[in-house]
Amino acid sequence: MNERPLEILLVEDCGSDEELTLLALRRQRLANPIHVVRDGAEALDFFARSGRHARRSGRDPGLVLLDLRLPKVSGVDVLRRLKSDPSTREIRVVALVSSMEEEHFSDLHHLGVDGVLVKPLTFEGFMELVVRFDLQWLMVHGPQTARRASA
Repeated sequence: MNERPLEILLVEDCGSDEELTLLALRRQRLANPIHVVRDGAEALDFFARSGRHARRSGRDPGLVLLDLRLPKVSGVDVLRRLKSDPSTREIRVVALVSSMEEEHFSDLHHLGVDGVLVKPLTFEGFMELVVRFDLQWLMVHGPQTARRASA
C-alpha cells in the first residue's frame, strides 16, 4: 500500500514544550511529517490556508496535538471550530493540557476531542505518553496511519 503517512500538526506556544514534544516524537522514529504553529489564530489560518499559510498545498493533517492554553485564540475555540466545520470534523484532535479537571474533560468530550494528554514535567514522562498514545493509535487506526522510520 503506497498511502502517504499521516501528517501531524502540533499547536504549541511554549518553546520548551514544543521542543520536548518534537524530541519525543523523533525518538519514537515516527516518519510522519510534523507541522508546528504557535497560537490559535495561526492554527485556524493553517486550516483555512490563509495568512502565512495561504500557499500551503496538500491535504490537512490527520492528527492535531493541540495545547489548550494558547494566545490569540484558545485551544478550546480552535477545537470547537475544527469539529463544527464539515471539512475538518473528522481530523483527530488530542488535547495537551497542564492538568485534568473533571469538568474540563467533560467539556472537551462534548466538543469532540479524540484524546487528552496531561503534559508531564519530565522528558521521560512525556516519552511514556508518546509510546502509550502511539500504541493506542495503531490499535484503533491501523499501521498505515502512523509510520516509523526504518531503524
